[in-house]
Amino acid sequence: MPNLGVTRTGLALVAAAALLGGQFATNPVAAVEPVGSTGMGEAAEAVGGGELSAHGAIAVSDNWPQFRGPGGLGVAENEGVTTSWSETENVLWKTEIEGLGHSSPVVWDDRVFLTTAIVGDVIPGAAAPIHYIGGQVFKHPQATGSERGHTLEVMAVSRDNGDVLWSDVVYEGRIYDDYVRDSSVASATPITDGELVYFYFGSEGVYAYDFDGNAVWDVDLGDLSYFGVGLGTSPLLHGDALILKVDIAEGEDSFIVGLDKTTGQEIWRTPRSVEASWGTPLLLDDVDGEPQVLTVGNQFLIAYDPATGEELWRLEGLRNNAVHSPVWDGELVYVSTGYPRSVVRGIRPGRDAAELVWEYRKGAAYVASNVVYAGYLYVTNDKGTITCLDAATGEVVYEGGRVPVPPAMLMASLLVVDDRIMMSTPEGDTFWITTGPEFSVTAHNSLDEPIWATPAIVDGTIYLRGSNHLYAIGRTDDSP
Repeated sequence: MPNLGVTRTGLALVAAAALLGGQFATNPVAAVEPVGSTGMGEAAEAVGGGELSAHGAIAVSDNWPQFRGPGGLGVAENEGVTTSWSETENVLWKTEIEGLGHSSPVVWDDRVFLTTAIVGDVIPGAAAPIHYIGGQVFKHPQATGSERGHTLEVMAVSRDNGDVLWSDVVYEGRIYDDYVRDSSVASATPITDGELVYFYFGSEGVYAYDFDGNAVWDVDLGDLSYFGVGLGTSPLLHGDALILKVDIAEGEDSFIVGLDKTTGQEIWRTPRSVEASWGTPLLLDDVDGEPQVLTVGNQFLIAYDPATGEELWRLEGLRNNAVHSPVWDGELVYVSTGYPRSVVRGIRPGRDAAELVWEYRKGAAYVASNVVYAGYLYVTNDKGTITCLDAATGEVVYEGGRVPVPPAMLMASLLVVDDRIMMSTPEGDTFWITTGPEFSVTAHNSLDEPIWATPAIVDGTIYLRGSNHLYAIGRTDDSP
């Protein structure tokens, strides 16, 4: 593996660090640069079926099986979704969820699956491991959690009425490492294939359940350190494999692993010299007729064969905290980062090589991921300001699309729902924004609690996780 001279010190301060509620400045260097570059390549199918539509997005699905929905692309071509709600309008049901979790809801048939973490009492003598960056001890100023006991729960909620159908405690006791204040051990979004549902809590384990709440298997991946700021990445499914990207500490022990989804047995494991990262990998369903899984990191962008874990190609990494999840439109894949500098790239993947097509160096958020739809890539910064780029060329279509109530720091990723951009904020606001070459906010809704998790949308209903409740938003009988 070539040494690209990556400077790690200061770049590993994380996705979850954005959960501090503090402000992190990006370094806006205006540029769109068409570039050529090579590597080695392939792409993988997304769980839940669905094919790329004419808009370059997963078409209508009856389920929302993983983080950012079918294919992980953040697009729901559902018609009839309401864009008007409040605590008293168009709320089909509202269910209190004990504890705190930033994992998104996932939906299959009549069930919504969630995770949560309940913080307990101080455990005498409990402490996080010592973290090092560049040979120096590092402790984030708002790291917390390892000194207390935690109860980690998984659950299924009825789509019909919000009743909790079942819940189970998967872990109880001391956690291995810290996370930043306002974050949670329950940050990874579950994933389901319609038969089992899979939950991931980092050092505290991987768990498979059937839809009736029966535990099927669990796996301990060991003690995993994310510099004491918390877990961010969510699992993927391809074929018989549950795939987990485990980028930890300064990268000496990082790996990507495929577990048999029916038994939890390890199918393959591939070491990777990439320091801690938080973005969820992307399964590309067809690159030159074959699937691959794309991972994004500080040092490298690497694609793997999802059946064997074999590395297919690599490009130079983002040289920044790798927090965003990539998206693609069947032609290019789009990777980005917002801290400490903004970088957005369009990359053309191939079977055994990849090409860097363009780069733009402004306007990306620390945590919230972007979305591509109908030939445009929509990039948000921490304040919810939208930049629209031509997806094929990276040329600027517009910059400076501002929502009327900017968030202190955007956490939930952008979605496109029924041909409109959906943005939900920690202030409890949701904004609806036009797609296409002109920016316009068409609707603004508010709830009484923060929204950190990316919503799920199925069959005209929005499943929106606040800090204390799970909401089902849809047209009620008396709504306009």
